[in-house]
Amino acid sequence: MADSLRRVAILGGMRIPFARSNTAYVDFTNLGMLTAALTALVDGFGLRGQRIGEVAAGAVIKHTRDAGMAREATLGCGLHPHTPAYDVQRACGTSLTALVQIAHRISRGEIECGIAGGTDSASDLPITYGRKLQQAVLESARGRSAGERIKPWLLSMGEHTELMAKEWGIGRREQDEFANASHVKAAAAWKEGFFDDLVVPFGGLKIDNNLRADSTVEKLGRLQPSFDRSAAGTLTAGNSTPLTDGASSVLVASEDWAKQRGLPVHAYLTCSAVAAVDFVGTAGPREGLLMAPTYAVPDMLDRMGITLQDFDLYEIHEAFAAQVLCTLKAWESEEYCRTRLGRRAALGPIDRAKLNVKGSSLAAGHPFAATGTRIVATLAKQLAQRGSGRGLVSVCTAGGMGVTAILER
Repeated sequence: MADSLRRVAILGGMRIPFARSNTAYVDFTNLGMLTAALTALVDGFGLRGQRIGEVAAGAVIKHTRDAGMAREATLGCGLHPHTPAYDVQRACGTSLTALVQIAHRISRGEIECGIAGGTDSASDLPITYGRKLQQAVLESARGRSAGERIKPWLLSMGEHTELMAKEWGIGRREQDEFANASHVKAAAAWKEGFFDDLVVPFGGLKIDNNLRADSTVEKLGRLQPSFDRSAAGTLTAGNSTPLTDGASSVLVASEDWAKQRGLPVHAYLTCSAVAAVDFVGTAGPREGLLMAPTYAVPDMLDRMGITLQDFDLYEIHEAFAAQVLCTLKAWESEEYCRTRLGRRAALGPIDRAKLNVKGSSLAAGHPFAATGTRIVATLAKQLAQRGSGRGLVSVCTAGGMGVTAILER
């Protein structure tokens, strides 16, 4: 074991295009998609036939046949069969959690390199899981609008986020503007070729098929609320992430391992944190389901001795436009930061021009377990292009948790 902790390098990532459920990937499995993402990474970094330290990956929606999915994908992606692998699951924070776990082993000198990833299919559902899931599938299939089809799956989370939006005074127009900006920025990034070396064609797709390059606030404004059907409802299928299929992966390593192979370092993982909130209200006032990153981020700031404004880029997962906006508003609230976070003052506002500058989940889609490593690969490449800087990764998850990290170059 190393006498001191080593720096952990992010060398790059690879994913397949993300697809709205029941479209391009309706005939593909979690294993097939994850294997494709890992194969692209293995071939892209010349790792075919090599044994690496470990592969950690997972899925949120899993069949019983996927119990050893990470290992099976590792055996099928071209790595040496002596490469160990294991499955991880922390809802929407799955692949970011996997990456942090691999990074910890590298930093302690236990392994030299590893791959983290995630995959999810909302098209290949484990119907045998029980009657409640069967009913959700049937209700979704009967839905005539996008909102009706998504409601059975995101009902609980969507209702919770509606409550958050009302609590923080986040209006419909503000959410639609945020969602539209995600599509506009993602479309520009695709057009400029930013994703060319991060995404490999798969299943007939070359780009994410949820992306709406012609999105406008006016078009989004015509959609009906999905969760609160009254005049007070603000969340729609347009400002909420759609059910999505896809997979992503990231290669991390020690500096020495990268240097020996002539692989450039995009960024370094320098800090991470996990937090949870009491969204049920069992130990005090009920907290917003997706507000856990508001706790996790200041934990990192304190350990790093920096402020919320000391970032060049912010990558905040867009489960819902409202969830991102509630998080930002909470950090700006002196009362919230004092009573909930135990701080003397508000964390303050961020420069919105630095937020999700290549678009994020509202545009790309959100295959639950694949989002974390998608975000890390996107942020690491941006830092590499800049030549220096610091970036924040923040992912809220089902179950009232948040997984966060800091990348630096």
